[in-house]
Amino acid sequence: MTTLRKIFLRREAGIAVMIVLFCLAVGAVKPQFLTLDQLRIILLLTPLIMIGAMGQMLVIVARHVDLSIGSMLGVSAMVSGMLYRYDATWFGVDLPWWSGIPISIVVGALLGLGNGLLITLFRLPAIIVTLGTLSLYRGLTFIISNAKQIDRQWIPSELKGLAQTSPIMGIPWIIFIAFGVALLTYFFAMHTRVGRQIFALGSNPVAAPLRGIKVNQVTLLVFAISGALSGLAGILYASRWGFVNPSNTGSGFEFQVIAAVVIGGASINGGVGTVLGTVLGVLLLGCVSAALPLLGIPGTSQAAIYGAVILIALVIDRSVRQQGIASLKRARA
Repeated sequence: MTTLRKIFLRREAGIAVMIVLFCLAVGAVKPQFLTLDQLRIILLLTPLIMIGAMGQMLVIVARHVDLSIGSMLGVSAMVSGMLYRYDATWFGVDLPWWSGIPISIVVGALLGLGNGLLITLFRLPAIIVTLGTLSLYRGLTFIISNAKQIDRQWIPSELKGLAQTSPIMGIPWIIFIAFGVALLTYFFAMHTRVGRQIFALGSNPVAAPLRGIKVNQVTLLVFAISGALSGLAGILYASRWGFVNPSNTGSGFEFQVIAAVVIGGASINGGVGTVLGTVLGVLLLGCVSAALPLLGIPGTSQAAIYGAVILIALVIDRSVRQQGIASLKRARA
């Protein structure tokens, strides 16, 4: 089997082709789209989605889905924002600016664990549970904030600096954090026993217990990870935009994240998914989001085009995989 054929057999090949074709098409109309400045804009559109997508990928691989990810982001961001607003202390000691990061992660993890407990204890479908907690957690955001926004002046300048300052090449810290999360997810999913158990559970949930896999514990873990990464995305949302609004923080986030994971080749039927594919799916969404305003497309039409690109990406991805499988069969014949 040639190297080229091996490449086209990979699930990520279709989405990579789609990214190249899309960028070339937009660049032909708007040459500035192919500049380094535009690349920076695209990268700035992806960190939050990438972080959330890593947790969602693990959930989908385990044959579940988490629709509450945007609401968990909102609650986590609001809890941290409230701490900053009221100058919270811990045993009489003022909390440093970075304390919001672990607090937001813990809040998200607890919310995700709540999803997992409802699913495992009551044997409920994840899509139903998280559809309910999507509204429950969104309402919780309003309750804890008293429906008041955390304004820019309450967000520490150091936290906002994560999205504005750069250690190298003008690339903000928030982007390095996102790719760091993706790298850690790769090592966890591919090089740990628990990571392999997640794939085994999604591939065959009936046989998983017979192989010694503790199904409930693995399910709780993937939902806790999804929540924790939603919490991290929540505090970084405050860094990126400089405010936290209870009505729209994280709204629609679940659609973007699930779209990125599915575009990246993860199977809704479980057992299949890669970090590389998910990263490519996130980058495609970033390219689309950056291109539409540049092309002067009105906001009322952006959602339709956004969905169309997702469908086209899925078709191309499927076609490339089918061609690769056909080539493999011919080589074996």
